Amino acid sequence: MRSLIRSFALPSLALVALAGIAASAQQPAAPTLTVDAIFGRGEFDGVSSHSIHWLADGNAWVMLKEDPAGGNALVRVEALTGAETVLADASVFTDSAGKRFTAEGFALSADEKKALIFHHSARVWRLNTKGYFSVLDLATKKLTPISTKPGYEMFATLSPDGSKVAFVRDNNLFVVDLATGQERALTQDGSDVIVNGTSDWVYEEELNLRDAFRWSPDSKRIAFWRIDQSPEPLHPIMDQAQVHARANMERYPQPGDANGRVKIGVVEIATDHTTWLNLDTDAAYIPIVEWVDADSLAIQRLTRTQNRVELLMASATSGQSRTVLVETDKAWVDIDDGAPYWLPGGKMFLWSSQRSGWRRYYLYDRDGTPVRALTPDSSDAESVDGIVAKTGMIYITEAVPGPLERQVFSYHLTRKPERVRVTTERGWHGVNPSPNGKILIDTWSAAGDPPQSALRDAGSFAVKRVLYDNKALREQLAAMRITTAFIKIPMPDGTPLNAFRLTGPGFDSTKPHPVVMYVYGGPNSQTVMDNFGGRRDLWHRMLAQKGYVVMSVDNRGTGARGSAFEKVTYMKTGYLESQDQIDAAKWIAQRPWADPARIAMWGWSGGGFMTALTTSRGGKVFHSGIVVAPVIDWRLYDDIYTERYMRTPAENPDGYKMTSVLTYANGLTARLLLVHGTADDNVHPQNTFWFANALQSYNTQFEMMLYPGRTHSISGGNTQVHLFTMMTDYFDRTLGMSAPSAAGMESK
Repeated sequence: MRSLIRSFALPSLALVALAGIAASAQQPAAPTLTVDAIFGRGEFDGVSSHSIHWLADGNAWVMLKEDPAGGNALVRVEALTGAETVLADASVFTDSAGKRFTAEGFALSADEKKALIFHHSARVWRLNTKGYFSVLDLATKKLTPISTKPGYEMFATLSPDGSKVAFVRDNNLFVVDLATGQERALTQDGSDVIVNGTSDWVYEEELNLRDAFRWSPDSKRIAFWRIDQSPEPLHPIMDQAQVHARANMERYPQPGDANGRVKIGVVEIATDHTTWLNLDTDAAYIPIVEWVDADSLAIQRLTRTQNRVELLMASATSGQSRTVLVETDKAWVDIDDGAPYWLPGGKMFLWSSQRSGWRRYYLYDRDGTPVRALTPDSSDAESVDGIVAKTGMIYITEAVPGPLERQVFSYHLTRKPERVRVTTERGWHGVNPSPNGKILIDTWSAAGDPPQSALRDAGSFAVKRVLYDNKALREQLAAMRITTAFIKIPMPDGTPLNAFRLTGPGFDSTKPHPVVMYVYGGPNSQTVMDNFGGRRDLWHRMLAQKGYVVMSVDNRGTGARGSAFEKVTYMKTGYLESQDQIDAAKWIAQRPWADPARIAMWGWSGGGFMTALTTSRGGKVFHSGIVVAPVIDWRLYDDIYTERYMRTPAENPDGYKMTSVLTYANGLTARLLLVHGTADDNVHPQNTFWFANALQSYNTQFEMMLYPGRTHSISGGNTQVHLFTMMTDYFDRTLGMSAPSAAGMESK
């Protein structure tokens, strides 16, 4: 779709106001948010971080910078001063016809003398992962394509010694010698069915695997995934843009279906000889393969039931493997796609586990002998932001002081105290430490407070330089006087659920307002977060400006509250979650500031599923809802995601029935708008069609909008302006907040 429960009464409602300070005379006039300004012109996008590559000395980084005349340049930025040196100006990035192009990504060789440039990309499923690659000599400024043969290239990667580039074309793995230009195919059987060096749809979507090959550290071998997709069922994605419509066939295994057959090979660059690792993958997934040294590979093997993951160490020479550690869970194991995290020297590694009831990082010796827990109990450690080889410093992001925030801590095994908090400002943080360990980039945001980024001293954490602060946008948002309040909503059994409430400048807590509830609610997700939510959050703020109260509630099953809270929904995903949303709506309806006759809900993808299920089960609690790109019945979604939480329909028939929207469709009384993109390869339009058919069979009236040729993101061109204009107008019509012009768009 990426705290143990403690019951107690909440005698009073505690509101923590985080924004909406009254405007002073010095503040600028409050701008009015509109759909066109948010989604069309991007007036409130602000500044965001660039992708950077630290140089080895840790004193500078390299990044792409837009050129006003077109294209972009590759520049070196001195960390402490911000002084820039142009390594290659935009005129270097030209095609064979002399026309400038935009470099979309880059990687530096280990000696920092060459840059591999990605350009002219095209989309593959969610991301633009195919295109063309060229090697830039930073001394001569000469740009050379890695191949002159036809066909898109994917995932081109420099060898560690910088002498070669490996890439995928037409589902085969290739290598190019940069000195001679000689290109060789390392695999020969790539086809529409057999893929080498990349992944099938379901591995990409659910296991985050796209670039499915890895150079050995001595540049002599490449380990790669080979997937035979022939067992996977085909699903048609209709392309109706031409006179003669056609069906593009997608390999898409659904719960209980056969998966592709996966093998891991290691190919010798000098001889083209491939050794196939003995891994027994018939009923398992291989989400992680990483080199440890010139012969050893660390591999994660996950059972199809996803309640057991094994860390294996395999020999590239013999193909044999041994089990280093085993992680099990009564429900499912959350995969950490960066693990194991090797500490400097390669003798110990970090591994994440929820065995204590919280997600923690544990230290292990290389042979799998447990050493001890590193991160504390009673809070979830969310990610490893970096391990600095020169200093041994480890940076870990944790859900501290509670699930609404993310703060970064540094750890050092020989320092007292071992754990030190790095970040202090409220909100969500992430850091990027320099290779020399002396400085780090801290990027953070908070509710109503757009992202900012600063360079900090790694010892004192003092700010050395502000990289950007979005001051102008921050002042605009403050002038809007929209208040974000984090609250706790008690469930009937006393379990408190985290929620946020957005209210506009004219909010009167003694008068009833229409309420729009935003939901996602899927496993280990969160919508109630002390961070800046981008364009969708701005749209919610636009609704608050118009007089709506906008709320979101994190139901049981959501993240950062421990495994018991997260995994109570196992085998019945959506059932307890939707009941929590119904109970939350009932609680909201009793507040003096809420109009119980005008409560609505909306959600997208998993949130579309939750909206459809909650409104169908909730009866007259909800007046209207918007369901975007929903799963309607778990039998229709992919097998890796669904089986993780539900097992197969054969194993769990009652669970599939009790969580299907179709089971409750006859109970829908709320007015409903269904939305889907007809080219959605993730949650197929079949879901919406099944729901529409059920509603029609019950003579339940509803509205529906299809977006021809649009995928799960329902984007491109003017699409999102149209979508959010329609959604705003729908809530205005169904909740009695009609405005002179739909969505507050300017007349044209």
